Amino acid sequence: MAETTVVERETGDAPAKASGRPLPQLTLQNKFFWTSGEDGRLRIQECESCSALIHPPQPVCRYCREKKMGVRVVSGYATLIGFTVNHRFGLPGLPPPFVIAQVALEEDSRVRLTTNAVDCDAEQLELGMRMEVVFHRDGDVWLPLFRPAAEQGAPAPLPVDEIEPEQIRFHIRPPASPDKFEDKVAITGIGMSDIGRRLMVDPVSLTVQACERAVADAGLTMDDIDGLSTYPGAGPIIGFGEGGVAAVESALGLHPTWFNGGIETPGPSGSVIAAMLAVASGLARHVLCYRTLWESSYNELVKAGQITPPGGRTPSWMVPFGGVSAAHTLAQNAQRHFHRYGTTRETLGWIALNQRANAAVNPGAIYRDPLTMDDYLSARPVTTPFGLYDCDVPCDGAVAVIVSAVDTVKDLPGPAIRVEAVGTQVVERIEWDQSTLTHEPQVLGPAAHLWTRTSLRPDDVDVAQLYDGFTFNALSWIEALGFCRIGEAKDFLDGGKNIARDGILPLNTHGGQLSHGRTHGMGLVHEAVTQLRGTAGERQVRDARVAVVSSGGLTPGSAMLLRSDA
Repeated sequence: MAETTVVERETGDAPAKASGRPLPQLTLQNKFFWTSGEDGRLRIQECESCSALIHPPQPVCRYCREKKMGVRVVSGYATLIGFTVNHRFGLPGLPPPFVIAQVALEEDSRVRLTTNAVDCDAEQLELGMRMEVVFHRDGDVWLPLFRPAAEQGAPAPLPVDEIEPEQIRFHIRPPASPDKFEDKVAITGIGMSDIGRRLMVDPVSLTVQACERAVADAGLTMDDIDGLSTYPGAGPIIGFGEGGVAAVESALGLHPTWFNGGIETPGPSGSVIAAMLAVASGLARHVLCYRTLWESSYNELVKAGQITPPGGRTPSWMVPFGGVSAAHTLAQNAQRHFHRYGTTRETLGWIALNQRANAAVNPGAIYRDPLTMDDYLSARPVTTPFGLYDCDVPCDGAVAVIVSAVDTVKDLPGPAIRVEAVGTQVVERIEWDQSTLTHEPQVLGPAAHLWTRTSLRPDDVDVAQLYDGFTFNALSWIEALGFCRIGEAKDFLDGGKNIARDGILPLNTHGGQLSHGRTHGMGLVHEAVTQLRGTAGERQVRDARVAVVSSGGLTPGSAMLLRSDA
């Protein structure tokens, strides 16, 4: 058994008064972890067959797949592999600024814990430094926090991923069949509701507006719609949906032969890929896909006391430490990309500036005012290294897309957009803080998978609509899709010329989520179709025939390659 460092902790038989921060939900599987600090010793689940450490706890070992699981006391020492100073997101009992960190255990660097770095100034922290656990008792749990160890040697290198970015392509499965479902479907209609900040319109009304516009755009009627597909469905993600399939079926009186709604899809626009599969299989002829957000109005109603956010214990391994946003994970991935490849804040800035320049010629974009690099660099910090303009714009709005059987296209009035290929394979670990270190997780696998389903190559792409919930998302997709090599985005993005509308890779031509508004990937599909139809007006890319669209901000992602029939 490992020698354990006994560190400062709060003791006593009576439960400590809870701080008010979100506390973890205790289960039979995780209670040992959240209470192990009672005696000052950190415990991690262990496979007793191969001795691998497993985190988060599981009933089976992911390495040898045996099921004899136990618990090991570990030393409490770890390597600092990421940290971000949170300035924007405050929680009860955890006011900003505070440091969210990731550490890799010395016993097994594959095990990474999200935590808070404490007992130090953020300026003291350095990737690779040695950290030691210190437990903080909060109610009935002992939160494992980490501080710089007293004894420091040379900084340790970053641990390697289970599969390094350059090796992902060797783990992609070949096509299961020579017959491509993509050849059997087309995108025939698109529609977008009004988009704006704090519209104070109920989300079903926004959804209906977008759906009606998409159906009319396709030259169909509501009676032609025999499928519905949405993300995230009727789940509890308040402000991020319209209420699912039931809400739209009830409002429009539809009678679908197939429907789909859920959050575990290949990215937010995974609903479109699901619709393609349903149409290709013959379950439906015309599927109405939609994505609705009303986050901006929701937040306003919360501030006014008209809505009470859900509370209680959290199943998350990150929220108890203040990791409430994808920003907190991606900021640390960006930091490691900076560290390993020499990327800078200016590199990300060129993405933000490009999106703003494109939004300037899009009347529907929320932010259209000019943006300079000085503006970008001097903006208020959100969570380091991200500032205000690294983050997309919360908004209200809905986007709808019609997926139709290809043999219906000849009877429809508008130009149909064909689907060349999709990429969906999961290669990286899905848990945010256990996954790829230097890129947005769930990007490298789907990107590599896409190119196995087509003879086209990156040089054939005329326009790219790449997910940009944060600037770093777009950078990750650019490298993953092969528009430059892994680690070379700094040179590719320098000056912004390559991604401008007249560059070699016109990027997010409507302003992206950074300036047009957070439409969770479906707005990118809408813009890709608009560009391939040649109807984008002042922002139109000349001779656009092939578009790549990606979706996913730490959800399992996806990519689609679309082409014009013209």
